[in-house]
Amino acid sequence: MDEMDGVLVIDKPAGVTSHDVVDDVRRILRLRRVGHTGTLDPFATGVMVILLDRATRLAQFLSGVEKEYEAVIRLGYATDTGDATGKPLDPQLNSTALGTWSREQIEAALASLRGELDQVPPMYSAKKQGGRKLYELARRGEEVERKPVRICIYKFEAMDPTGEWLHDNRDGTFDFKARVACSAGTFVRTLAEDFGKQLGVGAHLAELRRTRVGDFEIQQAHKLGQLQEAVGDEALGKIILPSAAALRRFPVKDLDAEEVRKVTNGMRLPVASALWSHGERVSLHDGAGNLIAVAEFDAAAGTLHPRVVIARDNS
Repeated sequence: MDEMDGVLVIDKPAGVTSHDVVDDVRRILRLRRVGHTGTLDPFATGVMVILLDRATRLAQFLSGVEKEYEAVIRLGYATDTGDATGKPLDPQLNSTALGTWSREQIEAALASLRGELDQVPPMYSAKKQGGRKLYELARRGEEVERKPVRICIYKFEAMDPTGEWLHDNRDGTFDFKARVACSAGTFVRTLAEDFGKQLGVGAHLAELRRTRVGDFEIQQAHKLGQLQEAVGDEALGKIILPSAAALRRFPVKDLDAEEVRKVTNGMRLPVASALWSHGERVSLHDGAGNLIAVAEFDAAAGTLHPRVVIARDNS
């Protein structure tokens, strides 16, 4: 299929990699250029924002947006990967009070992990160090020193604030369901481990579902089977969002036909007044609301400089 620029919000299933999802979308749509704005671990589910064709050029503007998750943190033992896919570790923080924490103690642990934090990336992660992915080193039994990364936890709270906070699994472990909103680059696995440490017990991330990426929420997401059905029913227009949906947080300037022509040819546009701050990114739309380009405002020159052009030159 040709000329299928746009955004697709997929509900990733468990047990497949993010690259598998991209490959499936590419196969279903018979489209060569397909990208995404952030991976999910194979065991995790939820929102993956997929960019199609020329919209893949917008990935740079979405990679740093905040994300929101629903997580199940299992208290009772840690694993070598920090999640349910790893091998259990010998209890390092045996707590004789396992499962008897008060709500005040749990809330204090949650509160201590909100705000700006320095987080050390886990060894079992795709983050690169020295040109090698950390998980490749971890699988060879190597552990290297990692530099902490500054992150922000905007929300870390019980999913059901009025109900039962701890579920007894009857096997010496307890599950705590949490809602997490965080900056890009946050490892929820590490957050789960740190939560356990605050309570004096080993912990790992048992389940993870991403419910939001920037402005895209799980309610907008479609399963891969639904995408396949939409192709057969010729109903892709109900699933694929316009490219402009990726930049809802950017200010918008509407262009006339002559301005569209100039922008698609990479020409700067003079603007009458400084509506934006220097260096601010602005979405440029045509009269029908279609995204033409992303421009950067040059306050000194009083111009908008197209940085990423999405529209096709039909001249």
